[in-house]
Order: sequence, then structure tokens, then C-alpha cells
Amino acid sequence: MAGIDAERTFVPVRIAILTMSDSRTLAEDTSGDFLEKAIGEAGHVLADRRLVKDDTGLIRSIVEGWINDPSVDCVITTGGTGFTGRDVTPEAIKPLFEKEIEGFAILFHMLSFQKVGTSTIQSRACGGVSHGTFIFCLPGSTGACRDAWDGILKLQLDARHRPCNFVEIMPRLEEHRKTG
Repeated sequence: MAGIDAERTFVPVRIAILTMSDSRTLAEDTSGDFLEKAIGEAGHVLADRRLVKDDTGLIRSIVEGWINDPSVDCVITTGGTGFTGRDVTPEAIKPLFEKEIEGFAILFHMLSFQKVGTSTIQSRACGGVSHGTFIFCLPGSTGACRDAWDGILKLQLDARHRPCNFVEIMPRLEEHRKTG
């Protein structure tokens, strides 16, 4: 049965948050604030937090830095997943994916549909893995971040979650790079 197994040990995950916005500052970033608070309340570690303009090169550069940083296990982005001219988060980040987590987008849209109906189609939320780092791109709304965190990430980033979770496979994400 799915759920938290209290007999298992909790393992804190080091998570970086990146907000994409041309109109907000960190002081006005309610989605980033929500994610930072939720990460801390869950017992995880905030590895870094930044806000950047909707610029493919800037976004990719920051995320590449984090996926190459051994002190970051997971990156969560918020914003830029729509399809207006300035929404470039998937274009910036998907090329970095070594493996896409298709089920993340599917489950996100299922959860989102329950709250916003067919408006969920306006999000290109996605997830993937690169250099042993999980990456999840969420819409910019605080509600969407809450849906993704509470409905998916909170459980999958908890080593006690059964029947399986992302944390237990983290040590194996880079096994294809090992020789001998």
C-alpha cells in the first residue's frame, strides 16, 4: 500500500529553487516562497534559490551549474512553462535532460485538472534527470506549485515513501558513467 513507512529513515534532499519572471523580484515571489517553506517543513535542505528573467541562456546556465554541483540533488523551477513568447523554461531545460520523467507531467496534469479543469492544458510542466540531479519545471502560480509539491514531489522526495520513491534510486542515477 502506498504511503510513508515510519520504520524507514528520512533522508534530506538538497533542493535548489529557480523562479523565472520578468515582472517579479524575490521579495514578490510567492511561488518560490511556498516551495522554500514546503521544502523546509518536509525536512529537506534549501541548496540555493534564485530568480532570473525569462531568458533561455540564463536559465540553462544556472540549471547546468546546479546539475554539476554535487551539493544539489534536485532542482525545482517555477514559471515560464506556458506558451507565450516569453515562456522559455522547457526550451532552456529539456535539452539538459538525459532522461525525461514523462509520468511527472501526466500526474501533474491529472492533479491540476481537478483544480483548474481544462486550463491545465496551458502548462508545459515537465521533469527529468541530468547528471544524477532531478529537475522539475512547474508553472509560476503558487497553486500549481502547491499541487505539484503536495501531490507528487513531497512523497517522491521522501525516502520513506512506499512502494518506491526518487530518493532510493538517487545512488544509481549515475551508474552508467562508472567504469570497471
